[in-house]
Amino acid sequence: MADDDGAPSSPPDDTADGGSRPVLHDSARPPRWVPRVLVMGAVAVFVAAWVWRALGQLTTLFVYLLIAFFVALALEPVVTWLVRHGWRRGVAAATAFFGSVIVAVAVLALFGNLFIQQLIQLVGALPELYASVSESVQAAFDVDLPASDDLLAQLLSTHGTDVATGTLAVGTTVVGFVFAGLTIGLVTYYLMAAGPQFRAAVCRWLSPGRQTEVLRLWEITQVKVSDFISSRIVLAALSAAFTAVFLVVLGTPYALPLALFTGVVSQFIPTIGTYIGGALPVAVALTSQGMPQAAAVLAFVIAYQQLENLYFSPKISARALEMNPAVSFVVVLAFGAVFGALGAFLALPIAATIQAVANTYLTRHELVDSELLRDPERAPPRESRRSRNLRAAREAARTVDARRADGVE
Repeated sequence: MADDDGAPSSPPDDTADGGSRPVLHDSARPPRWVPRVLVMGAVAVFVAAWVWRALGQLTTLFVYLLIAFFVALALEPVVTWLVRHGWRRGVAAATAFFGSVIVAVAVLALFGNLFIQQLIQLVGALPELYASVSESVQAAFDVDLPASDDLLAQLLSTHGTDVATGTLAVGTTVVGFVFAGLTIGLVTYYLMAAGPQFRAAVCRWLSPGRQTEVLRLWEITQVKVSDFISSRIVLAALSAAFTAVFLVVLGTPYALPLALFTGVVSQFIPTIGTYIGGALPVAVALTSQGMPQAAAVLAFVIAYQQLENLYFSPKISARALEMNPAVSFVVVLAFGAVFGALGAFLALPIAATIQAVANTYLTRHELVDSELLRDPERAPPRESRRSRNLRAAREAARTVDARRADGVE
């Protein structure tokens, strides 16, 4: 192109600020990459939200898998013992798994039948118990309580809808419990039946050095879970023994079965196991002996629970899991507050595994010399004035004897 005087025109200047920096785009329009970045950002946000929602929906499944993993580790010594004695792996896993299920069902059937019988007797005795309480209140405070029939009709009219809703919720809970049990049982059996093949499948994706670390961590977890189960068995035995002695002294019927039920349920059902285990002896004492005996059993259950929480459980758990008693107590409270009943039950083996891994892989250093790292030395006992006078007299006598021996008057 040419300008007005015929001279060829120069091409447009593609630089700004005196030709030092090229203009990449028109300042009046956004860059071409902005829409693409906005679309990619929106897609990333929606994908992240979907993944977060999916993980929230799968939380229950992860919990089931965690329970199955720990149950498989707990039953692994039994399977290994059977395999070492000539059993096939699948048959040994089925025997260990279904044997534990049969024992659990037998215990539940035995004590569940007794619990239901006592509950029916307790419900049947409630009107008579309410009548006696009403007479006592009227005699003591001159207050007339409503009759039991009127009270029942009032409760049904007021809370009938809540009872129906609660019944439906209980039915849904039972269905969910059955589904959870089937899921945990199937995963547990497959983990036990696979055994070394499962560990080999995991290790094939790792380098030889990583394989050694994974197998070592697996062994540590196995030991800690076994120690946890053994500590629960010891605590259950102690609870059953103390409860049996108390019930025999009190004269409560079915003392030994009730004590065994209390010991097993209080240790192997997290958080609420103590209350379930103590409810049956209280109900039996109430229906067969009376209110004073039931109150005595309830007081014993509460007192023993405090003794177990403050002394037995920290000592045994610390010895089995090599954990400080205060740390074990705080760990159970923390896991229970965050993850509920399951967290309280699995708190000790998980924390003990983490502690064992830390002791294995973290470097420890020598301690510096400081008085804060040791207890002060014990102070010598303080002498009384009479002791000090006697010691001074003996020292003076020895001094006089020494001077006389040297010929000094």
